[in-house]
Amino acid sequence: MSASNITVYFLGASRAIRATWLLEELGLPYNLVSEDRAANRLASPEVQAKIPAPLKKSPTIKDGDTVVQESGAIMDMTPRASCSRDPDVRAKTREWVHAAEGVFMLHGLAVLYARWTIPENAKSAALPEMEKKLAVNVHKDLDWVEEHVRKQGTKFLMGDAVSVADIMMQFSIELIYVSKLGVSAEEVGETGGDGRWPLTKQWLGRCMSTPSFTKAVKKSGYSLESFRN
Repeated sequence: MSASNITVYFLGASRAIRATWLLEELGLPYNLVSEDRAANRLASPEVQAKIPAPLKKSPTIKDGDTVVQESGAIMDMTPRASCSRDPDVRAKTREWVHAAEGVFMLHGLAVLYARWTIPENAKSAALPEMEKKLAVNVHKDLDWVEEHVRKQGTKFLMGDAVSVADIMMQFSIELIYVSKLGVSAEEVGETGGDGRWPLTKQWLGRCMSTPSFTKAVKKSGYSLESFRN
């Protein structure tokens, strides 16, 4: 990844925070093409037209002549992707990078898409039971994070410094918490205390309090408030 010609295509409430947080962690300058979501929570046609990638999705990063979409692939463009000479640490880091999308977002978005797609006249009868069943996987996922943080005993997932594991996982957990995807306000600690997964909530708070994350938020205007449930 170069240090002078990087552009991030950023959609307001999206995974693009991963790309900007990464660049802030690395201390690399970048140009930001940032737009808010349309009223339907999607990228408008005008926004999509600016993104030089086949799916017209955010995040997309342009580094010189190289264009890469998908946040996991963007993590792989940097030295932080390997993060350690220890093969076990590298393997566990990659596990979290892939799990952020392949496990946590998969299970969380199943709940969100159910809310969005079930017809209004069927929601009261079908949605509560469907969410209850889908929540089983979300709870197992969060139990995994909680146990890992407990055993690890460090500030972040792979040690006392931020890694690509944290950068990928932060958005996934924040979206699950903010949108209540398979979890309740009480379980995520919104009604007092740290909830059912206290160590996970504390880890998330540490991630979002890092100087690099707060800089990325300030520059991009990132917020998931439009997804709050």
